[in-house]
Amino acid sequence: MKRKTLLISALSILFAYPGIAQHAEEVGISPWGPDDEIGALNMMDGQSRLSVLSRIGSGEIYDLSVDYFVGMPSFHSLGDPPYQYWLTHTPHGTVVDNPNGLGRAMNEKVSYTGDAISMYTHMGTHIDALNHFGLNGKIWNGFTPEEHLGDKGWKKTGAETIPPVVARGVLIDVAAYKGVKTLDNNYRVNAADLQGALKRQGVNLQRGDVVLIRTGQARHYAHAEKYLHDYPGINLEAVRWLVEEKEIMLLGADNLSFEAFPPEREDNWVPVHTYLLAEKGVMFIEQMYLEELAADGVYEFAFIGASLRLKGASGSPMRPLAIPLE
Repeated sequence: MKRKTLLISALSILFAYPGIAQHAEEVGISPWGPDDEIGALNMMDGQSRLSVLSRIGSGEIYDLSVDYFVGMPSFHSLGDPPYQYWLTHTPHGTVVDNPNGLGRAMNEKVSYTGDAISMYTHMGTHIDALNHFGLNGKIWNGFTPEEHLGDKGWKKTGAETIPPVVARGVLIDVAAYKGVKTLDNNYRVNAADLQGALKRQGVNLQRGDVVLIRTGQARHYAHAEKYLHDYPGINLEAVRWLVEEKEIMLLGADNLSFEAFPPEREDNWVPVHTYLLAEKGVMFIEQMYLEELAADGVYEFAFIGASLRLKGASGSPMRPLAIPLE
């Protein structure tokens, strides 16, 4: 009877958390070799970039990034610093302080404003590097902190290794497919949602695409409390379909942390993150602004984006652009 009870208990866990039954979570070893630090971005090359650039049919540019401002949404609940901004020089202050030593007359004539910021690297529109999350003591391609993490950041897969991205981009407007402005709280976007939205839009995915998923959550970005809590996101089934069946190169979404919470697996608090970054070497962009792109029905475009070369960092701010294709 005891063995039967244990079996029933184990089966109940598997049904409740299907990701546990589907696969064991293990760090992926790159098919691009033992020195690979960029994973799926290896799909991109000079020819693929030229191919998409040659199809640009408009001078219109959509900015897919959000503003940075004091009070913006952040991960401060995890202990990370919020965005801070302060002035280091003001026109009046330079007259009083004379920091350049050129005197009152010069500083009254030539006004001088300078400023500084401090922030967590995963704030605003940003890309997650492959060292951001790992599994069982390793990150993508088997790199370990014992060998590759120094006091000044990772020696492997740091944000400085992320190349400028130029590729075909596809918007999947799940909110519009569902007929809502914003998906329900904690809604998990699944593969059927993506397939239904693509069919509605009349767009097919191709290997090496950059796929951006609209939940509508960016509508609340200016109001941190609404944006931060109970936001919708993508589920494991959906990212497996995108990565394993459609071979997308890069993902993005308009919510805080890409996946929805609480997590689908009881043994992993960020299973989508670890599946993409640690297992498959697929980076993704968070906190995007996709509202204008969606409003104009632009579902296929040239995606152009470059992140800051923050040496050793686990992520970097990014300002992605979308230019409609012919």
